[in-house]
Amino acid sequence: MTNVVAEPVAPMSIASVERDSGLPKDTLRVWERRYGFPNPLRDKQDERLYPADQVTTLRLLRRLIVAGHRPGKIVGLPDDQLKKLLEKVGGPDDQPTAYEAEPVLGLLRSHDAVGLRNHLNAIVLRSGLGAFASVTGPRLVEAVGSAWARGDLEIHQEHFFTEQFTTVLRSSISAAEGAGLPRVRPRVLFGTFPQEPHALGLMMAEAMFTLEGCLGISLGVQTPIPEIAAAARAHKADILALSFSSIVPAAQATTGLAELRNLVPGTIEIWAGGACPGLRPMPGVYVLRGLASIGPAIEAWRSRTNFTE
Repeated sequence: MTNVVAEPVAPMSIASVERDSGLPKDTLRVWERRYGFPNPLRDKQDERLYPADQVTTLRLLRRLIVAGHRPGKIVGLPDDQLKKLLEKVGGPDDQPTAYEAEPVLGLLRSHDAVGLRNHLNAIVLRSGLGAFASVTGPRLVEAVGSAWARGDLEIHQEHFFTEQFTTVLRSSISAAEGAGLPRVRPRVLFGTFPQEPHALGLMMAEAMFTLEGCLGISLGVQTPIPEIAAAARAHKADILALSFSSIVPAAQATTGLAELRNLVPGTIEIWAGGACPGLRPMPGVYVLRGLASIGPAIEAWRSRTNFTE
């Protein structure tokens, strides 16, 4: 019997680690400087290269930060302690039921693209787009992310889920847009700052705005702040809706929001939301606390502007 020796995994560039772990390059550099981790190698051009074991640790850190842990408390801990903390994350009310999560995880493990799309579409049809975007969808995203962080799913399987989830959600949003609701105002421009690569939270928010009869225009993710401002003026937006995950430092989000506020007319409102800890309202910037707050916020906007359908 021949023993098969696994080939060593090549170190990853900082751009690859950003895509793999979901942690922005700026965050990786700040942690390196502040906490001494990660501790990358350097190539001949003095570019950072991250060994596989450090990338694994970064994945665990990202999941814990999403769950609300502060970097200063967990960066530098050994992997076994990080895994123990991850096991304690959330409670029964925060987790998807086995009925929701297990079929999705099973379809991911079997690489069944058609089956996964059909299953997600069935959930949307059964529960409605609002419940899918605000409740079931976020729970499934968290379940898949947790399975990936534990090593139960590979990176390509999480990416596969993201693509299928995006396809189903975008199709459902398009169907809702064509359902006969008047879509004149508010005109809502969706986007994220350059440090924010995550699109699912933004798209789930877009679904909720769509159900409220808003006219949505999406820029996608990682748009430079001056370009967001230019797009807002070009599209005559009433509201700029920006999503921030927990990987974006609150100070960075606040600085960016202040810059954006100075670049757009006062008639354009800026709404920010997501899981970024420490995100606070500021002059000219509203902070939404959860997807369920979108409906009341739209109603309040229409009341403030005396807008009627």
